[in-house]
Amino acid sequence: RCLSDWSSDVCSSDLVTDQKFGSFELYLEFLLAKGSNSGVFLHGLYEIQVFDSFGYDGPLTVGDCGGIYEQVEGGGGSPPSRNAARAPGEWQSLRIWFQGPQFDAAGKMMARPKVMRAMLNEVQVQGEFTLPGPTLSHMNLAPAAKNPIMLQGDHGPVAYRNIYVKEMD
Repeated sequence: RCLSDWSSDVCSSDLVTDQKFGSFELYLEFLLAKGSNSGVFLHGLYEIQVFDSFGYDGPLTVGDCGGIYEQVEGGGGSPPSRNAARAPGEWQSLRIWFQGPQFDAAGKMMARPKVMRAMLNEVQVQGEFTLPGPTLSHMNLAPAAKNPIMLQGDHGPVAYRNIYVKEMD
């Protein structure tokens, strides 16, 4: 089932905005089943991990909830600074401030995109992080000044609600 202003024509289990965004603040709430894995793809290219990390007390990785996932070329990414995940079956919140890439008049990228900050359940888990390139499992899109947002839905049950996007510029 699709949400208002979202379509699922890219992949039967992913939700993709019809609208394209540049720089924005995104807020959403999600609920995961035990062991589920999802992601929020900024510009359809850069994944913030949504994962059942509840109760994990080992070293955090890019695959944990709130992590910026690994790059296509391998490695990279940014683990969350702390584990703020709630138990499976509880609603959680994610707020992301994203700065889109900047291009000159000829279309050359002059500034890489950045996650300016990310908060999981009102706890800051990411500070300013420049994205060197797309993360794994991204949409088949070229970097652009504006691109859609994708919510991944093919790695176990996940629900999203109360999704807000506020454009910034």
